Amino acid sequence: MPPTGKEAALLGVGGVVGVSLAAWRTLFPWIGYDLPILKLGRKYGKKTMTDALNGHFLVDLFEISAKNNPKKPFIIFQDRIFTYEFMNEQACRVANIVLQMGLKLGDTVAILVSNEPAFVWTFLGLQKIGVAVALLNTNNKHKPLLHSIEISEAKVLIVGQGSDLFQNVDDIKQELRIPVYLMGTGIGEAPVGYQSWDQLMLSAPHAEISRTMRSGMNLLTPCCYIYTSGTTGLPKPAIINQTKALGMSKFLYLGGLEHDDIVYTVTPLYHSAAILALFTTMDCGSTMLLRTKFSAHHYFEDCRRHNVTVIQYIGELCRYLLAVPEHPKDKVHKIKVAVGNGLRKDIWEKFKDRFNIPQIVEFFGASEGTAATFNVNGRVGACGRLSPLLSKLHPSGMAIIKYDRLKDAPYRDKNNRCLPVEFGEPGLFIAGIPEFYKDKFYKGPQEVNEKKVLRNVFKDGDSFFNFGDLMYMDKDYFIYFQDRVGDTFRWKGENVSTNEVANILTSMDFIHDANVYGVTVPGHDGRAGMAALHLNEREKLTKERLKQIYDHSSENLPSYARPLFLRLEEQTRVTVTFKQHKVDLVKEGYDPSIISDPLYYLSNDAKTYVPLDASSFGSMLKSRL
Repeated sequence: MPPTGKEAALLGVGGVVGVSLAAWRTLFPWIGYDLPILKLGRKYGKKTMTDALNGHFLVDLFEISAKNNPKKPFIIFQDRIFTYEFMNEQACRVANIVLQMGLKLGDTVAILVSNEPAFVWTFLGLQKIGVAVALLNTNNKHKPLLHSIEISEAKVLIVGQGSDLFQNVDDIKQELRIPVYLMGTGIGEAPVGYQSWDQLMLSAPHAEISRTMRSGMNLLTPCCYIYTSGTTGLPKPAIINQTKALGMSKFLYLGGLEHDDIVYTVTPLYHSAAILALFTTMDCGSTMLLRTKFSAHHYFEDCRRHNVTVIQYIGELCRYLLAVPEHPKDKVHKIKVAVGNGLRKDIWEKFKDRFNIPQIVEFFGASEGTAATFNVNGRVGACGRLSPLLSKLHPSGMAIIKYDRLKDAPYRDKNNRCLPVEFGEPGLFIAGIPEFYKDKFYKGPQEVNEKKVLRNVFKDGDSFFNFGDLMYMDKDYFIYFQDRVGDTFRWKGENVSTNEVANILTSMDFIHDANVYGVTVPGHDGRAGMAALHLNEREKLTKERLKQIYDHSSENLPSYARPLFLRLEEQTRVTVTFKQHKVDLVKEGYDPSIISDPLYYLSNDAKTYVPLDASSFGSMLKSRL
């Protein structure tokens, strides 16, 4: 909803002068909601600017914390304490190793490492000489993994401990053209074709690295690449330059993070959510409690044992915690704030009340995006604010515009202009693109970047970043997430590309086409994958074929991307422009009472797809999905 004429006038420079706070609140009741985020934004925006002006980049912030508090715990992992001093020494070993390899500022190293301290010190060591770090998704394998490595232009691949990680790399080893180093070999030799990272670390000096080794670093120098899946079907490396990294290092301050706080992170470190927490922890000089994998049953036990004060979540995580039977000690902890994204309105208050969480800070953003929004007011279900004042404070503006779901595109009027939504109307969230982005959000071909840009939105020559998310706004200018649009949906806290899943399915020689989409499941956040299949002529979906689909999906897709439901159609549904038609399929879902086509669901117990009909529908909903 755009500001009225009165609002627009008073939001101008001339109108602001001489207007008291009381007058503002009388004229604009919503202005009071802006004050907390304005106060925080001013404080930490100033700190970010000061860091930049002083030439302090992300790794400098860590080094300052290590110098000021060398013996303080930085990482707590598996009941072991890793101090700032120790982590810095390990990072220096990494830096000295890669210097000996001849790597330098501007090069890239890919790391495939699970949650462990080695991830952090490897990342920091590479940053000490200005090497960008490609943070590979540990769930990926085969083509997505190979693509992720190749598109990053990494000169070296470092693989963490674990047989699964090694196997996934070994499957593509013949196609890799870069050296591969393995963690976890100890003093033993690495397998043929690999090199031992452990042996290098044991012999490397931990002498501090001079800042001159990264003297050419600037605000546009890539810090790391965080992979995101999208409409192209393969992971895309979002560019996190030093400017964005500095901004990310102030993230948890919105929840009041202080020097003595302990932050609990269970999300994968290759994911932007965990990276936000890690960056802020090292800037603040706080402590991070790190866990290999999330465990709902041990979550609050960990919080109590380690005196956690700040927790970080994704929405599904909170739902899993609520699913654990109530415990007398649910409210016994020192948590002061939960910060994250994806906490849905239906469980917000349940989560807050059951576990006695004093404050929840919900945010919205994207690794490759040009803006973020924050709800520091505690408005249930909201992921931020988009008041006339806040939208003007963004360097290039933010808006929610009308969206045509049938055309799967922004609505444009007779003048080919986009229109802002009314209060309560779902629309597409967009944000202006600051000039320094140069329309470059991902590393790779420019045509991939161009797909995220909307041009001539409100006037000739303007450009906006398309987040691909539908939002709506209430009359107080709080905004709420509605849904994903286009060819991606979200399940288990991860974005799933329908094209990637469809490509995997249609690589099977008996499947002619696969139309993949997301469907809602009671009691679960996001949308689960469903595929409408059209088989080749004379093919039938036998038990053997269903088992083959299960095995093929399990081998080639991460667990969150595998279709939970299958629908067998005689013909693929397409629009008049020969695009797959999903709207009716999404509406019909997987209800056997209204669908005559054969339906199947993924059974983890049977390790195959089994028929879904009226008699099995109830038990399916109660099963492990």
